[in-house]
Amino acid sequence: MPIGKRLTIDAAEELAISALAYLAGNPDALGRFLSLSGIGPADLRAAAREPGFLAGVLEFFLADESLLLSFVEAAEVRPTMIAAARHALAGDSEF
Repeated sequence: MPIGKRLTIDAAEELAISALAYLAGNPDALGRFLSLSGIGPADLRAAAREPGFLAGVLEFFLADESLLLSFVEAAEVRPTMIAAARHALAGDSEF
C-alpha cells in the first residue's frame, strides 16, 4: 500500500474473508478461534455477517504470530496489512 493511501473497507473485508477461509482450513486454529469467540461451528456463517466479526478474525491472527506468518505467506501480503485491515474494519482512525 503506497504511503498516504488508506486501506478501503472493501479491501479490508476481502482480506479478512481470506483469513477466515484460511482459518477454516486449519482445524486446530479454527477450534481455538471458536472457543475464544464463543461461537459454535453451526453459528459461524451467521456470525460472519455481524458487525465487528471480521475485525475479530483479524485480531485472532494478530494474537498468534505463527498463524499470522503462515497466512500472510500464503496470501502474499505483508503482516502490517492485517493490522491495517483490522483497524479499518474496527473503525479506528489511526490507519
